[in-house]
Amino acid sequence: MAAASTSSSSNGSAAPEPQPVVEPQGMAAHFVVLGIVPGEAAEARVRAFLGGAAGLARSVARRDPEERLSMVVGIGSQAWDRLFGQPRPAGLHVFRELRGERHHAPSTPGDILLHVRAMTERMCVELTMQAMRALEGAVQPLDEVHGFRYFDARAMIGFVDGVENPDGREAREATLVGDEDPGFAGGSYVVVQKYLHDMAAWNALSTEEQERAIGRTKHDNIELADDVKPANSHVALNVVQDDEGNELAIVRGNLPFATPSRGEYGTYFIGYARDPAVTELMLTNMFIGRPPGNTDRLLDFSTAVTGSLFFVPAQAMLEALGDGNPLAGDAAPVAPVAPADRLAAGSLRGQPQSPPPRAPAEGEPGPMS
Repeated sequence: MAAASTSSSSNGSAAPEPQPVVEPQGMAAHFVVLGIVPGEAAEARVRAFLGGAAGLARSVARRDPEERLSMVVGIGSQAWDRLFGQPRPAGLHVFRELRGERHHAPSTPGDILLHVRAMTERMCVELTMQAMRALEGAVQPLDEVHGFRYFDARAMIGFVDGVENPDGREAREATLVGDEDPGFAGGSYVVVQKYLHDMAAWNALSTEEQERAIGRTKHDNIELADDVKPANSHVALNVVQDDEGNELAIVRGNLPFATPSRGEYGTYFIGYARDPAVTELMLTNMFIGRPPGNTDRLLDFSTAVTGSLFFVPAQAMLEALGDGNPLAGDAAPVAPVAPADRLAAGSLRGQPQSPPPRAPAEGEPGPMS
């Protein structure tokens, strides 16, 4: 399996090798969300799959190395508690539903995420098929989307996607856990959402109106000047900063998907971050508004129908999880401030001035750039 470069912790020591969260986007991807069925046998089979996932991906990738096949495996909050118990990643929790006056980001179930990327669909199919064989009888499908690279890396709405993705060291620093949660260093958090677009309504807008909704020009992909870009544009609401005024980033692996015979067109959002609070703040700005009520204009044409959050262990930890929690015998690492508390405390800039939405309790059902 292709892997990202190692990163360094804040004290200069080498961090564990991560899964390929910053792997360059291919031409095709499978986004697969699974639920673990009841029973100890299912749990044992899932652990065995996690321990062998990297080897399985390498075996398939060797059939055609030029395809740049990779797979990232994520674990949901409830699945982590069920399979591994304590200690657990400090920022891992069930995706929090966002319900604003006009827009809704639902929270939907998800125990295991498979993010498979390659240059062609055939390689994604092969690896996903082999993964499901390894998991046979232990999981049930909750959602599966096959994404493709559209013309000029554009979304179905006609604008280039993922423009603000950081590269190289910046990408690793934005996505990989470090000394703040040392037991889980080299891991990452990933949020996934499936958006469906109302293409008839979107295409009824003039190009100028579409550009104001996104905050970029459509043809040449240039960000609009601050005195022209509306405060409710998609770009404006996705800029967030820390206390020192540093812009915070995530790495997106979004791809469009479509079923033309059913009139279904959408974008699969997948965002990797070192701290899920960064992604959550962007989504809060979009769905609740910054300030509250000033919501993302794009949401008038795009509806979120799923929402899940997963922890992506570093490569060595993923393999070790095949035998259970490798940290179970150790003292739990000191946990950083929980993401929800960070938002409430205002340690990230750009959040709405009203309190953040109530987070569902663990197990409570919930109602793109």
